[in-house]
Amino acid sequence: MTSPQSQPQPARPNTQPPAGTSQPGRSQCASRAKRSGLLQGRASLLSRVRAKRKKKSPTGDMSLVEHLKELRRRVIISTLAVIVGAIIGFIWYQNAPGPIPALGEILRGPYCGVDPELRADFTATGECRLLATSAMEMFMLRLKIGALAGTVLAAPVWLYQIWKFITPGLLRNERRWTFSFVTIAVILFLAGTVLAYFSLSLGLNYLLTIGSDFQTAALTGQEYFSFVVAIMVIFGVSFEIPLVIVMLNIVGILRYEAVRTKRRHTIVLIFIFSALITPAQDPYSLTILAVAIILLVEISFQFCRINDKRRAKNEPDWSQLDDEEASPLDYQPERTPAAGSVATPEAVVDSSSQSRGNLQYSRGHGSSFDDIL
Repeated sequence: MTSPQSQPQPARPNTQPPAGTSQPGRSQCASRAKRSGLLQGRASLLSRVRAKRKKKSPTGDMSLVEHLKELRRRVIISTLAVIVGAIIGFIWYQNAPGPIPALGEILRGPYCGVDPELRADFTATGECRLLATSAMEMFMLRLKIGALAGTVLAAPVWLYQIWKFITPGLLRNERRWTFSFVTIAVILFLAGTVLAYFSLSLGLNYLLTIGSDFQTAALTGQEYFSFVVAIMVIFGVSFEIPLVIVMLNIVGILRYEAVRTKRRHTIVLIFIFSALITPAQDPYSLTILAVAIILLVEISFQFCRINDKRRAKNEPDWSQLDDEEASPLDYQPERTPAAGSVATPEAVVDSSSQSRGNLQYSRGHGSSFDDIL
């Protein structure tokens, strides 16, 4: 008879995984940890990129390297916009996009509006044509006009880039004034170029009649387009004079009282200025430019008058007061409330000795300091 201890024990099932295999729980945990690590790494990378993008000083302060990088970025964007605009202008020079006439036709309009008897005719049909005296002149002229047209067409882009480059260093009020001045400056420049374009026919008619009994005008494309561009730029820049007057008045340099009694001198100076800068030197272009500037300057004078009145109402002028004379301020100083009673040194000593006695009494009777408080 065998004892219970000597009886063979039943074999336990082998729960260990075979060699070369992994437990499913551990593999799932490892894959989850790996996946969470990848997600955390991706999230940290995105947060760094976003922080780098949004890391801007609220006051617009940047280091020299950051300024140079920002300037390079703005210049590259503006240059690409001008190049794209130049390509469009080069194509537009000789091709009419729909109802819009070709750019060369638009610029040639004032010359073709001159009396046909005053200009040379190089075609059998009597069509208005300009003269080319070299093989490369027509190509270079088209390239030049395309570049100028590209600069004008890309003006919204490079003006916006300039605006974004300078605004981080401006305050909110300064940004508002800058935006207003830039907008008005663009409008005035465009108005000047349009006025110059429509006044070209009058100037050319006058200039080509001088000596027309003995000569016939045969203008080359290079000379004519250079003349047209010069006239338009001069008119556009001259229209900015009133804006300069307004700016000087806003900053406090020019007052209305300084120009109120000098209108005659201003008119004479404007006519002299128009005579000096007008390349045509004809009375029509000179008079049109001078009258337009006089009207705009008068508008700027009225702005100065209104602005000075508003400034005098809000900011009284005390410059006429004597150095020893007090300014007439309507100011009533506020009375400070009476101070409370201050404890004497003897009272302070008595209160401190009393608090010490209370502390010693509490220690002797087993009271804690917290109980006293």
